[in-house]
Amino acid sequence: MEINPLGQALSGLTGSEAGLASGQLADTFDTFLTLLTQQLQNQDPLNPMDSQQFVSQLVEFSSVEQQISQNESLESLLALQAATANMGATDYIGKLATVSSDSAYLAEGFAQWQYGLPQEAASVRMNVVNAQGKTVARLDGETGAGPHMFTWDGKDEAGTVQPNGVYRLEITALDAKDNPIETPIRVTDRVTGVDLSGDEVRIEMGGLAIPIAQVIGVRQAPD
Repeated sequence: MEINPLGQALSGLTGSEAGLASGQLADTFDTFLTLLTQQLQNQDPLNPMDSQQFVSQLVEFSSVEQQISQNESLESLLALQAATANMGATDYIGKLATVSSDSAYLAEGFAQWQYGLPQEAASVRMNVVNAQGKTVARLDGETGAGPHMFTWDGKDEAGTVQPNGVYRLEITALDAKDNPIETPIRVTDRVTGVDLSGDEVRIEMGGLAIPIAQVIGVRQAPD
């Protein structure tokens, strides 16, 4: 009976991490040699093992070893690249960042958003929503095509000043035929810190923690 020593030896090599796979491969090599020796000892003398099969199995083993080594090198390069990118994010501190976000931080009666209209709108309705999901202010926005700034004074419809915190802006823009118009919303504020603790780098600005992937512009802050 002919067996495949390499196939049996590698059957347990299922680790997803290159470091674990490398350790398994070292142990597997001994198993490979043991299985191969057993096959040579028990082969049919009248039909000996084909030397080409032996060479093929050794080549296959070497190929797996090289692939694991390449994976280890690639993981090291990716880790280094990620660390470099994370540290580079600290260069944002002190600068003004514009991010794609509908949330802004209300501080002492001031919160500001920017929105853009690709075309003239018949109506623009804006709702300011607090962290609990309650609409605290309803206002009409500018309807002309192009970018617009919206500054909220922090007061609800009754004139009551709302507490500092994160508020979300909802915009419903309609054309003359009541068709909705896509309206991107952005926020610009000074970057005060960078959070590297999670899986995703976040910049801290105006009381917000925004994923760095949402940053669409950075510029020097005025003195």
